[in-house]
Amino acid sequence: MYRLAAFDMDGTLLMRDHNIGGATLNALHQLVDSGMILTFATGRHYIDMKGILSHSGINGYLITGNGTRVCDLNGAPLYGMDLPAELVEFVLRTPWQTNASIHLFRDEGWFTDFHDPALLTAHKTSGFQYQLTALDALPLTGNHKICFIASHQELIELKAQLEQQMGDKADFCFSAVECLEVLPRGCNKGAALEQLSHHLDLTLADCMAFGDAMNDKEMLSRVGRGLVMGNALPQLKQELPQLQVIGRCEHQGVAHYLQHWLSSPHLTYSPEF
Repeated sequence: MYRLAAFDMDGTLLMRDHNIGGATLNALHQLVDSGMILTFATGRHYIDMKGILSHSGINGYLITGNGTRVCDLNGAPLYGMDLPAELVEFVLRTPWQTNASIHLFRDEGWFTDFHDPALLTAHKTSGFQYQLTALDALPLTGNHKICFIASHQELIELKAQLEQQMGDKADFCFSAVECLEVLPRGCNKGAALEQLSHHLDLTLADCMAFGDAMNDKEMLSRVGRGLVMGNALPQLKQELPQLQVIGRCEHQGVAHYLQHWLSSPHLTYSPEF
């Protein structure tokens, strides 16, 4: 029996309108009633997540910033990683061949010098907003990730530049089609979930996890049961062909799977796409 369930948010637990559906909330409450530990593992900021969970009436452990922060049920920090100051300075001061906007994430919030109200649509439930600021005015320490936003093709080309210039000094992942993130080396949701599991006297084999993007790969591949969303990025499905594919986020596929697992865990699951 699994003892912890970890959920990605965008493209997994959240529907296309960026809300948690009623059926999904009911399933999460049933998990809690069954004794399951809930964990929300996301690229979103801690402040953003607390707003979403408060609005939804649910609580759980938080893995935020794609594994750069882990917090307990009360918001107390359990684990954290920051980008090295010299790497942040290098990224910010190098004239990359790109039109991508740059965003820095710190414990205090989300910082950018690019004004685009459309970016706030995904955060309407929590009210989380970016703070417009000159990036070179921010401290070089205390930054847990850097995010580039542009078209996917432009980000593919940028990723090649970053890897060529920075080598193995950082990790790079697509948290969404139009979002490329620079993370501390070795930092990902899987590593963060392992830290949390250890804190709870569990192993990754005791966990199940749900996800849809490449920033979920390490988490999904290392837990006892990894579930891939039907709407997942094709690359994720290709790289984890051994994992069960369930329904789509817009159909509350997580809820559909959990209802089956809670009632008939030993029967074969058939997703509704």
